[in-house]
Amino acid sequence: MRIYQKQMVYYSEKYAKKQRHEREKAVAKARDLIKNPAGYTKATSYGCTVYINNVSFSKDTGEIVNGKELTINEQKIAEEAQYDGYYAIVTSEKELSDNEIRDIYKGLWEIEESFKIIKSEFKTRPVFVSNEDHIQAHFLICFVTLVVMRVLEQLIGKCHSVRQIRNSLASYCCSYLDRNYYVFDYRDDVILTMEKTFGLDLSKSTCSFRKSKNIYV
Repeated sequence: MRIYQKQMVYYSEKYAKKQRHEREKAVAKARDLIKNPAGYTKATSYGCTVYINNVSFSKDTGEIVNGKELTINEQKIAEEAQYDGYYAIVTSEKELSDNEIRDIYKGLWEIEESFKIIKSEFKTRPVFVSNEDHIQAHFLICFVTLVVMRVLEQLIGKCHSVRQIRNSLASYCCSYLDRNYYVFDYRDDVILTMEKTFGLDLSKSTCSFRKSKNIYV
């Protein structure tokens, strides 16, 4: 079977620095493990054992097995260093240009980030309802909220994250004073950005119900 495949290889100095930094931290941890193997287990040594020769763990305790000489795997480090900063895009797309494919790939991280946001910020799971209609309504509310937050993020030029926007809007509230007047006692950088973007004046600490309704509705 013949399969069409396009391969696009790129180099990024910023990505190279990131990879070097992460590897240096892992190698430093590996060197410490070699000096003090009793201080590590299979769980706590995660991420650094790939750079250590002869390391193995007890299936029962998870501790490092004694009697083997532990050394740094210099060959592994050198092999990885050759490819710092390089990444490849592999696709079967025939119609799109190289630039279009690259732009689509760059947008994938936003999709992944959206799934993280909807899980962490909007508490998609666990689901505390069992009726099918209620479950669908729960997820619909979460996804609509995500869309609204993403639109807000775009409108303010992405100068604040979805988490910052959510926390700010959740904190912005008013308390009833007297005779139909309310006090607004919360302001932050997100609120200031909203004012500039949408031409609002949210600086008044007290406001009547009618005026606040004209502003916020």
